[in-house]
Amino acid sequence: MTLMESIKQAVLPSGSSPLGSTQLSHEEMAAARLPMAYRDTCAHLLVPLNKCRYDTFYLPWKCEDERHSYEKCQYEEFKKRVAKMEELRASKEDGRSGLN
Repeated sequence: MTLMESIKQAVLPSGSSPLGSTQLSHEEMAAARLPMAYRDTCAHLLVPLNKCRYDTFYLPWKCEDERHSYEKCQYEEFKKRVAKMEELRASKEDGRSGLN
């Protein structure tokens, strides 16, 4: 098992997929022409944000609600990753403490 597979297995609950009910499929993300770096669990919020930005010529005072919801989703995902890494780091340290 690679490092990425072990992280995915640790982060995702057993039997679940990274795509939830409100998430976009890979085909929908490709149709929306999202760059690979942005195809995450918040992509379902990025598609309407990008459409709003395009329709309003990227005016900074437009699309505030869409931008806020997307950025909040990104922040929540970041907090989940940090918590999971702290948990993994703590369990790794607990396993090593008996050897020292």
